[in-house]
This record gives sequence, structure tokens and C-alpha cells, in this order.
Amino acid sequence: MCVGPDGDVAPVAHEHLVLVTDDAWRVSFVDPRRFGSLDLVPTAVEDAHRLLVAMGPEPLDDGFSVESLSASLEGKRTPIKAALLDQGVVAGLGNIYVCEALFRARISPRRLAASVAGSRAARLVPAIKATLAEAIAAGGSSLRDYRQASGELGYFQHAWKVYGREGEACEACPGAPACVGVQRIVQSGRSTFFCARLQK
Repeated sequence: MCVGPDGDVAPVAHEHLVLVTDDAWRVSFVDPRRFGSLDLVPTAVEDAHRLLVAMGPEPLDDGFSVESLSASLEGKRTPIKAALLDQGVVAGLGNIYVCEALFRARISPRRLAASVAGSRAARLVPAIKATLAEAIAAGGSSLRDYRQASGELGYFQHAWKVYGREGEACEACPGAPACVGVQRIVQSGRSTFFCARLQK
């Protein structure tokens, strides 16, 4: 998404839609990887929209709680990393933020999702909320071509504890001989970064 006064914002690659408001602001939908979609829906019926009706709770809303997460994970035989990327469990979590939240909660990305319900979920829910709050305050994570709607870069990538840090020392295990540092594995076709000593 690019936003700015009409005439001041030049067209960019991968713009799929441009709207110009009545007060001459230009809003464009930019989606190089074509993951997004756009639909016009009356506010009164948005919760029933076919693309939204099966989504899990927003992670920063009160509806996302230890109880709701535990209920969503009950019986799930997939790794917790994959479960958290499932938009039906919780809406809007991406790969980077799941890796970071699991590190904060000290939960292995390989652990079966069903085993996270209860006391582990009690660590994970606040870790997810804190990770997202910090990322929002930092303007997100700028990778390749990501920018905020204002055009500014995000800075959360400078606060990553594990994501993209394969082979580096784990900052939570200083001097621990059993820690081999941040490791990378592939789960569901996505890179997962974690500390095997710390995350169980």
C-alpha cells in the first residue's frame, strides 16, 4: 500500500489498484507476490464475508486469549509453527512473527500444536502480543521492498532474536556450552529459526 497526495506519489511496480480520494490523496494497492486481495464489502456484513468468516481472532484483540488459543489447538497434530500460520487459528500472523514469538515463549516450533494448550499457551499468547506490539511500534520489518504506507522503512528487523540469524549465537544462552546457536529448519516450505537448547 502506498499513500500520498495525488501527483506527489509516482506509480510503482506491481500496483494492482489505485484510488484517488475526494481530497486528492492517492492510495495504491501494491502486491508483488500476489498474496493479497481486495474486495468492497458493506461494514455491516464484513464478518460474514467468505474470505473472513473462517478466520481466527485478531492476535491483539481481547478475543485472542489463552483459552481461545488452547481450544483452537486442541487435537491438532501439526507442529505449532504451522498451526500459528493457519489463519483459522489466529489471524494475520506471518512467518517472522511466529518464529520470534515462539522464541520468546521458549516453545519449540517442532512441538505438536495440541501439546501447547494450557500452560504453554499461557506463555505463547503474551509473547505473540508483545512481539506484534513491538513490531508495530518499529514500523514492521523491512525486507527487500517492504515499506510502510508512508513510504518509510520499518525497523523491527533490527530487534529479531532468531529470524534470519542462522549460525549466530543465541542471545538468551550466553556462554552456555550446550547451545549451538540459532538453527534453521524448513517447515511447510518456510524457514524456521529457533534455539534448540532454549525452546522445548
